[in-house]
Parts: sequence; C-alpha cells; structure tokens
Amino acid sequence: MRRASSNSVTAYTHDVSGFLAFLNLHTASAVDAAALKAVAERDFTAWLAYRLQRGYAKSSNARALSAVRTFFRFLAREAGIENPAALQVSGPKLPKPLPRAPSESQTEAAIAGLGDADKEGWIAARDAGIAALLYGAGLRISEALNLTVGDLQGESLRILGKGGKERVVPLLSVVKQSLHDYLARSPYHDGAAGQPLFLGLRGKKLQPAVFQRTVQALRRRIGLPESLTPHALRHAFATHLLAHGAELRDIQELLGHASLSTTQRYTHVDAARLLDAYSAAHPRAGDQH
Repeated sequence: MRRASSNSVTAYTHDVSGFLAFLNLHTASAVDAAALKAVAERDFTAWLAYRLQRGYAKSSNARALSAVRTFFRFLAREAGIENPAALQVSGPKLPKPLPRAPSESQTEAAIAGLGDADKEGWIAARDAGIAALLYGAGLRISEALNLTVGDLQGESLRILGKGGKERVVPLLSVVKQSLHDYLARSPYHDGAAGQPLFLGLRGKKLQPAVFQRTVQALRRRIGLPESLTPHALRHAFATHLLAHGAELRDIQELLGHASLSTTQRYTHVDAARLLDAYSAAHPRAGDQH
C-alpha cells in the first residue's frame, strides 16, 4: 500500500477493520494469530452476507474482499500467518460493464462498410443484414444467427432470446429491405421456413466468430474504434433510441431484457404503438429504398 493514495489507504483500513470487528462478534472471541489462521471460508461468506444485509453494494463488497485478501497476504509474508481460505472464497459477481456505444455516424459507417466489402456480393449483403438487425432491431448476435427464414413475419420478427423467452419486434423498412436483398442474392436459400437465415460460405449456419472477425477487419480497414463490436451495435440501438426520445420501457420490450416480468412477456405489447415510437425515434427510420 506504499504507493496507494490516501483515500485508498483509508478505504483499505476501514474494510479490514470492519472485517476484524465482524470476526470478533461472529466468533465471540479475541481475534489473535490463532483465530486468523482458523478463519474458514464460511466465515468470509458470512461476513459478505452481513455486509449485504447492511446495504453495501456488490462493488463495495468486492473491494472489501480484495482488501481483506491483501491483508491476509501481508500476514503470510510478514508474520507467517497463513490462511488459504482467504484466497479461495468467491467474491460477488459484478455485472459486466456495457460496451461504449458507437456514435450514429460510426454505426452507419460500419453498416455501409460491411455492405461495400470486397467479398462475394451475397456475403457482403449477409453481413450488412446482420449489422442492420443488431442496430436496427436490437438483437444479440446469438439471436440474429439463430433466426430461421420463417422467423421473418412480414413487418415483424420473431426472436427466441435468453432462457427460451420469445419476443416479437417490429422491423423498420430499411432493415426489412436489407434482409430481403440478402435472401434474394443468397445461392443457398430455397424458401424453406426452417432454414437458418444467415449462412456461411458453404451453406451451413453462420457461426458468431466469423462475423466477429469480419467486424474486426472492418474496424481496421476504415478506422473505426476497437469498441465497435457486434454487441456494441445492439447497445447503440438502445442508446440512440433514448437519445432521440424513445421511452425506456419500450426499449426494454424491444431488447427483451430479463428484468421484464414474465406476466408482461410481450403478451400486452401494443404493436402499433411500439412501431410508431420506434419508427419516430430510430435514426434509420427515415431511410428510403
């Protein structure tokens, strides 16, 4: 901790002191060298549970556990007091941070770049169609690549999301046109409803890694930031809709977030209202074909 800031030292001291105070109450005994060696994994877990009950956030608990682990490493190094359980206890799982959303101009450049790539015409059309779905309908890459031809239902799209949850989202005309352009060029599609929508070079279902490599190559070719990934396009969908005035609840419904109640799983969505809000707010809604 020699090079740590004064705030970091204060937080470290507070977290370790809090742990020792809890241990004193938890074991109803003095916290000496023998007691520190004997602290079990269940004691660390009980301490973390106690902090949660007192309203500490998961991020705060993760920081506190890190401080206590550092303390036990210090004890092992300087005093020979070793406790393997301190390093084995599992910390709280923290939510992954959302990727930084690309700007509208960067997103449009990516979609255009995929469509203009120096590839077979149908492959470029396929990649542009995938990007159009990620940004124009808020799909996860796994959801897009699991689609079948039959999931295209006129003005809407049926999606099977995480946990087998099904949702139906409206399609902007520019997105629908992009998909129809791709299907018209594809040498493999025969109109069968059960056929995968997105196919690879040899006619098999496209794998996510292939599209991820394509986006990576595109970034380098036209100078887009490394943060522009397939998932960042989905994030841009939500971010740009919010920026243009769409309601958060509508966006949640379109994205199929797990936070939605199972009793509201798209059974009471007013499709016309959603499409109006969606078309009015989405940056691509005014594109003409």
